[in-house]
Amino acid sequence: KAKSLHPCPVFVKVDENMLFGMGNPLLDISAVVDKDFLDKFGLKPNDQILAEDKHKALFDEIVKRNKVEYHAGGSTQNSVKIAQWMIQKPHKVATFFGCIGADHFGEILKKKAEEAHVDAHYYEQNEEPTGTCAACITGDNRSLVANLAAANCYKKEKHLDLDSNWELVKKAKVYYIAGFFLTVSPESILKVAKHASDNNKIFCMNLSAPFISQFFKEPLMMIMPYVDILFGNETEAATFAKELGFETDDIAEIAKKTQNLPKENTKRQRVVVFTQGKDDTVATVGDRVTMFPVLDIDQNNIVDTNGAGDAFVGGFLSALVQEQELEECIRAGHYAANVIIRRVGCTFPEKPDFH
Repeated sequence: KAKSLHPCPVFVKVDENMLFGMGNPLLDISAVVDKDFLDKFGLKPNDQILAEDKHKALFDEIVKRNKVEYHAGGSTQNSVKIAQWMIQKPHKVATFFGCIGADHFGEILKKKAEEAHVDAHYYEQNEEPTGTCAACITGDNRSLVANLAAANCYKKEKHLDLDSNWELVKKAKVYYIAGFFLTVSPESILKVAKHASDNNKIFCMNLSAPFISQFFKEPLMMIMPYVDILFGNETEAATFAKELGFETDDIAEIAKKTQNLPKENTKRQRVVVFTQGKDDTVATVGDRVTMFPVLDIDQNNIVDTNGAGDAFVGGFLSALVQEQELEECIRAGHYAANVIIRRVGCTFPEKPDFH
């Protein structure tokens, strides 16, 4: 009997703590602003940066806007939350580690993680307040300014190394850490990445923002040999290529060269996935580079693109922990991103409608 090209995918049973994420837990403060506001603080319409002293006033000003919204954020936390939402049951498939302050914003993050059924284990300290991220929305652009504060205080020996926490790490089979965490605790990332590599488990990472490749290239390249799946968008891919002297601005070529960078666990060929907004997603499939068109959406239905990249990764990871083929993981990623851009921040309806 001829085998159908698209047999019904067999979903592997998922268990608690199968997906592990670690990163900067931030409370997103989101508001629609105008060009004058961006100019005043020297912001590009579409960017992610770390807050400097000159941005202190920005936080005071944005909260005074009439329509300000607060959402649990932080890139990695968004992604594992979306993955959990896509999976639905069981609860707590996703584990999350990060550092918060002992304060009101920290309580909000705990409550939001619980509502999303994510098994969050925060390292709580009272030196610094819970981190925030100002999402300055203009049209379908978003300029993100992160004030890491407490998120920057994550300590490997105070949290990750504790037996009860490390046991949760060992339970996972898929790991995801956004590049943003390289600015906080590269030694924590390395410990998790090595564990994944030594046990032939899947370690995923994200280029996250152009400034990571530019200013944190050393820790990024220290982790790269352990990366099984690398995510990024077209701007981040171009910056990464420039920093590594790839001498090409062809995204497929960049994906190929990135795939061929040195790798520790040779049992798994590295997969590179670059999203390009409304243009095709580029991914390495075996030795070829393939383009995957995104779902069509009317510009008028795009409310805010904040969290689109995180959502793509979350959808992708939800299929990955269920051991789906790469094409299926990308399809799930495209679906999740398509849902998120219709809403403010990285928020989602009660249940996914993904088949």
